[in-house]
Amino acid sequence: MNKSTYYVSVQSRSVLTEQGASAYEWEIEATPEEADQVRIELDMMQEKDEEAIGYMFPWADTPQQSTNALFQSSLDKVYRTIYQLGTPATRQQMEELRLLSDLT
Repeated sequence: MNKSTYYVSVQSRSVLTEQGASAYEWEIEATPEEADQVRIELDMMQEKDEEAIGYMFPWADTPQQSTNALFQSSLDKVYRTIYQLGTPATRQQMEELRLLSDLT
């Protein structure tokens, strides 16, 4: 399976093949199937983010805490996948930023 370079933006929830097409945070080396998996994970993260927005309550005992935990779990999964597929520079930057607790 041939791997290609993809440019991933967690912020804009995108996986692109062209470097200049849009702003991005991470570079990965992936097969088309692996890139599709990152897209699926970003879509799931978007769903969790939208659910969290629906639960904005100021009280500590509201469902917001569990909803935020679901979003964080989804975000962590995306970052783990990006790390696994990431270029050496991407991995180094993620380690320096301590984005995943299991990387430190």
